[in-house]
Amino acid sequence: MSRPENATALVTGASKGIGAAIARALAGDGWNVGVNYRSDEKGAKETVKAIEDAGGKALAVHADITNGDSKALIKEVEEGLGPVLALVNNAGVTRDGLALQLSDEDWDVVIGTNLSPAFKLTRDALRGMIKARYGRVVNIASVVGPRANVGQSNYAAAKAGLIGMTKTIAAEVARRGVTVNAVAPGFISTDMTADLATDEIVKAIPARRQGTPEEVAAAVRFLASDDAGYVTGTTLYVDGGMSA
Repeated sequence: MSRPENATALVTGASKGIGAAIARALAGDGWNVGVNYRSDEKGAKETVKAIEDAGGKALAVHADITNGDSKALIKEVEEGLGPVLALVNNAGVTRDGLALQLSDEDWDVVIGTNLSPAFKLTRDALRGMIKARYGRVVNIASVVGPRANVGQSNYAAAKAGLIGMTKTIAAEVARRGVTVNAVAPGFISTDMTADLATDEIVKAIPARRQGTPEEVAAAVRFLASDDAGYVTGTTLYVDGGMSA
């Protein structure tokens, strides 16, 4: 089935970096785009402007997905743009440290931002997708999910959980015209990685460079497209060979 008319994609954490690149890529493929943000209103509005300047349709939507009502967020986007038939769970944070040093708060914040909201939003968005017999869910995981990275037990647990959740929900809704996949970026050039020792890290990457947000966005764009209608329950790694 082809994408219904006026179909809308909701991208969480889309004010900058990977999320903003995903929002622009989906708009370029004809989706209306809900640009969710928590604190960076300026960045979200810049993302919306870039989409509109290119002829697309977008709406900046403020919501803290860690304590907000996912149904309310989806409703706001649908009232402003159209039915949410694609969901990209991108919002995330890090609180790094060795396991012995991680506080309960460090654990709870990372799980409560990177994993739990993704489930709640997916659960609530699926109802409309199943009714339309068309839907795309893409969870932004990480190469750290299946691959150890010292100092990130909380982040790894959240991202591994996203991959497991992706597979399970994909199997549950596959007959309803809805696909659920994950994209697992490696070392991508964003604000989150700006303070890391880039020169040393890239030595361990077969491609010998950082990836770009646009390269991650291209993978999401494919998984959200009609061409990926028979792709579900999988994880697409965008990592320069780190997981090889």
